[in-house]
Amino acid sequence: MNRRDIVEVEEPNLLEDLFPHKDVPRIAFDSKIYEEINGEVIEFDPQEALKREWLITDTTFRDGQQARPPYTVQQIVDLYNLLSKMSGPNGIIRQSEFFLYTNKDREAVDRCRELGHKFPEITGWIRAHEGDFKLVKDMQLSETGMLTSSSDYHIFHKLKMDRRKALDFYVHMAGQAIENGIRPRLHLEDLTRADIYGFVVPYVQRLMELGEQVPEHLKPKIRLCDTMGFGISFPGTKLPRSIPKLVYIMNHECGCPPDRLEWHGHNDFHKVHINGATCWLYGCDFVNCTLLGYGERTGNPPLEGAVIEYSGLKGTTNGMDPGVISEIAEYFRYEVGFDIPSNYPFVGRDFNVTRAGIHADGLNKDERIYNIFDTNKVLNRPHAVGITDKSGIDGVVHWVNDYLGLKREDRLGKLKLVKIARWVMDQYEDGRITSISQDEMETLVKEHLPDYYAQRNIPDTTTKAS
Repeated sequence: MNRRDIVEVEEPNLLEDLFPHKDVPRIAFDSKIYEEINGEVIEFDPQEALKREWLITDTTFRDGQQARPPYTVQQIVDLYNLLSKMSGPNGIIRQSEFFLYTNKDREAVDRCRELGHKFPEITGWIRAHEGDFKLVKDMQLSETGMLTSSSDYHIFHKLKMDRRKALDFYVHMAGQAIENGIRPRLHLEDLTRADIYGFVVPYVQRLMELGEQVPEHLKPKIRLCDTMGFGISFPGTKLPRSIPKLVYIMNHECGCPPDRLEWHGHNDFHKVHINGATCWLYGCDFVNCTLLGYGERTGNPPLEGAVIEYSGLKGTTNGMDPGVISEIAEYFRYEVGFDIPSNYPFVGRDFNVTRAGIHADGLNKDERIYNIFDTNKVLNRPHAVGITDKSGIDGVVHWVNDYLGLKREDRLGKLKLVKIARWVMDQYEDGRITSISQDEMETLVKEHLPDYYAQRNIPDTTTKAS
């Protein structure tokens, strides 16, 4: 062991190149990444990967509706508007995927298009069924996703086909889309349980050969679907679960370039976010996400998480506005009625609230000690301190006015809140050692300020979205 001595310094080393505080922490790499594929050690250079145009796609209005009550048309329009605002002038949130099957679905597409946004581009989603092409053509969409199951679980047990019939049918359907002037995006369902060399590689190679015969805007795209969340980001993992191997094989053995490759994951094993970021690094330019990660079963990569991850890896938002994340969270709470877990990163009500006395003391001395970054600057969410015995009536005044949404001359003074502050102090005089919860504070407001509670100033996110 090489024993090291402490290095004394006159000024603290706050590692501000990695933790700038006024922005998202930077993700830096010391070296290249290596993966053994088919007996050959392959080198991946993160610095080269960072030069590619990484993009985010959205499936809030498709997969995001499969595990919750459907959004209303107005909610879809408002959320799509917010997505465009967050995407920025460079269209980093490049596409949004819509169902097309019902009159409501089609009305939502029409109304979103009326907004005139260039990004996210509206695309469709259909089954691999010839009758569904009419939906895409009638809506005049230039691209659609097509479900093409890739594992034997699906080919044999769901579709009741053999591999040859499935492959020929999928390629035929991709050709039909192209003949109709529609770019097909083939969704390789259940890829992480598929026979990669026995079925997937021959299938994707056929699609790439098809693409060689058509103009650029009609070349097939590939979506890698981790339908059951089995994908693994660790180097050395075996196929079909290895994300590095899957992406490399698509690029180098199937001939699918990074800008025609997309990742679609699920969160069954708590790996959905890191798996998406891993795809960016290894050669897949698109990561498919939903707002708040809401989707089938355990959900999809959270789009707001991808925005922050992009910024941490790239060192820039590239025109995106992450402050819109907070507007979206408020819209989900008050217009959609979605109960966001209070500790959910970036959007939960308490994600940057500390209740520990020692943490509050640290925040008072230097916000950087216990706030992940300047959440007020990046997300329009100032850090906060929960109510404890150290809060005093001033802390109660701040909490209540913030909760009620009261500003300037409308804010309540100390005299109005004496009873609430007294209840808080009585708790600690009786021996309480834990902080006062959000639910308890809300109950106190409802009990002592019923008129204010009933008319509390909920942010008008509908106005922001229109």
